[in-house]
Amino acid sequence: MNVENFYSENIKNALKNDPPGEWMPNIPGNCIRLSSGFPAPDLVPVDELKEAVVQLLKQEKDLPLHYLGTPKMDKLKEQIQARLSDRGMRVADKALLVTAGACQAIDLIARVFVDEQTVVAVEAPTYMEALEVFQNYTSQFISIPIDEQGLQTKELERVLAERKEQGLPLPKIVYTIPTFQNPTGTTMTAERRKHILELASQYDFLILEDDAYGELYFDKPPVTLKAMDHENRVLHVGSLSKVVAPGLRIGWVAATEEIITSLYWFKKDLDHPFAQAIMATYLGNNNFDNRLNTLRISYQERFEALLAALKKYMPKSVTWYVPEGGYFVWIKVAGVDTSRLLQQAQDQGVSFLPGKYFFLNEQDGKEWLRLSFSYSDKKEITKGIERLGEVINK
Repeated sequence: MNVENFYSENIKNALKNDPPGEWMPNIPGNCIRLSSGFPAPDLVPVDELKEAVVQLLKQEKDLPLHYLGTPKMDKLKEQIQARLSDRGMRVADKALLVTAGACQAIDLIARVFVDEQTVVAVEAPTYMEALEVFQNYTSQFISIPIDEQGLQTKELERVLAERKEQGLPLPKIVYTIPTFQNPTGTTMTAERRKHILELASQYDFLILEDDAYGELYFDKPPVTLKAMDHENRVLHVGSLSKVVAPGLRIGWVAATEEIITSLYWFKKDLDHPFAQAIMATYLGNNNFDNRLNTLRISYQERFEALLAALKKYMPKSVTWYVPEGGYFVWIKVAGVDTSRLLQQAQDQGVSFLPGKYFFLNEQDGKEWLRLSFSYSDKKEITKGIERLGEVINK
């Protein structure tokens, strides 16, 4: 039996792409992990989460372990709404959907809005897992470059005008990470944020705003696209993975009630009631603003250690973007294929992510690499950059 004969056409097309997670390097145990885009072990609130689990089961017994879950799930929704409100986003109860992480939110949006005829505009470079999700539904993409001020909205405008003049289909969705972008760490300027909203109105598209890093700023918090949106064109996706713990898989979508109803139609009961109840209990027990301040200070210190090491150990041919928050620094190693460089670096005890994985056209990322300062401590970061510099200087 050939099982492929039973696959739907969209699955057949999706399976032509690289397998999910193909970009993840096989990291030797002795490596300093400048590739890891998740919180450092010492910054995960293990004791507080343990306390939340014990308290939850003591108060609610087996209730969180059943299909229907617990009232704590509604409490979590209220807590997310309150945080969004603090950031200028007034989101009604029926306009918010809690998801199993940001990736489920992106996948639900793709299921509802994207098919093989749909054009999706993405940043170049962009978050590779979102790219994997969209490639499961369509092969029609527009790549818009990023510079140090984020998505180049004038280039987006030029491409839209050109496609309209030529009678080509316009994008239905523009996917952007406007704040502390993955992988570049850049932040879209206020002027460009205003411009992309104007383009959405003029050319009639939706904006999927991925805001996974939005609260991890070093200085001032940028205003979200959702907070600036007056036409309900922005679908705001967020997550607690980067600020609490990724394994709990807590994310959300904030949109219109009509859109949320459509997303819920496909999500159904694919929740994790226990994880949501744990998170609600944890948030209720702890001052989350204090935690965010701790994270901001720690990540800024780690970034500053990385920046100092780059200046000390990298040759002048190596350049980088300077982020104002988030997890990542985007580096260009002129004339070097960073995919080949990776093995040499890991042999020297340091790991990174090659830039090719963040582009539709992998050649566009040949000379680039992403470094993370979220996982390793300051001493490890400095040592890792020293090792990487030695490899590049050979």
